[in-house]
Amino acid sequence: MKKPKVLVLKTDGTNCDEETFFAFKLAGGDPKIVHVNELRSKKENLKNYNILALPGGFSYGDDVTSGKILAIELSSFFSEELKEFIERKDTLIIGICNGFQVLVRTGLLPFRSIGKMHATLTNNDSGKFECRWVNLKIEKNNRCVFLQNTSDGGRLNNREAMTPPRWTNNGVVSYQIAHGEGKFFANNETIKKIEEGSLVCLRYADENGNKTFEYPKNPNGSINAIAGICDITGRILGLMPHPERFIFKHHHPNWRRLNPPVGGPQGLPIFKNMINYVKNA
Repeated sequence: MKKPKVLVLKTDGTNCDEETFFAFKLAGGDPKIVHVNELRSKKENLKNYNILALPGGFSYGDDVTSGKILAIELSSFFSEELKEFIERKDTLIIGICNGFQVLVRTGLLPFRSIGKMHATLTNNDSGKFECRWVNLKIEKNNRCVFLQNTSDGGRLNNREAMTPPRWTNNGVVSYQIAHGEGKFFANNETIKKIEEGSLVCLRYADENGNKTFEYPKNPNGSINAIAGICDITGRILGLMPHPERFIFKHHHPNWRRLNPPVGGPQGLPIFKNMINYVKNA
């Protein structure tokens, strides 16, 4: 099979597109950075791609609120294209940081309801921009098809679903966060649906892998320590931390001193799993 084609979407203010491009390239994909205006002019078309990546940054300067303008643009001008894209069986979407904010504001997360928001990402409890490395626990039975122990494109057996991913420290990874509006918030009914649907993929955790509300281990005060969620199909993932910033072992600032030691880059496997999933779809 040809290398899966990855559309890394950017617009004014996006600043993590090149890192995301490089991560997918290293993982074996065929990525291309595409400006949203190229989609609007029909120079590029979403149907020609397998993976849509919404990278981090500050789209349109976050002038209204984080990710809102790009979200309105996507749900207003590309709603039909997005619906067709997510109904295909050979497609995946990832939104990182600002990309997560965009996915939530389009309604793609958590319930695939384009144009209708059910949750938000709002100001950090600290009232300031937070930039640091944090621990994250990957939920064992989360629905995301590319966050598990798989080499066959996300098709898990029961044993694999119950064991921590091999590329983690017993289900815990360390990623960098860099955001001012990362607090996941929704009403009680929505949070209940998200939890009962196994849509929570990552939670802020302490050094033992337990979810935490303690600052700064939980850098924003997210409800239930939520750092990332997926949709019901497990093919759309949004997360505030940046896996594209940990694709080489030495990207971690304490890689020589961590205990247990960093066995390898804990961000790259996400991108590899996405590529493998598409190849086997």
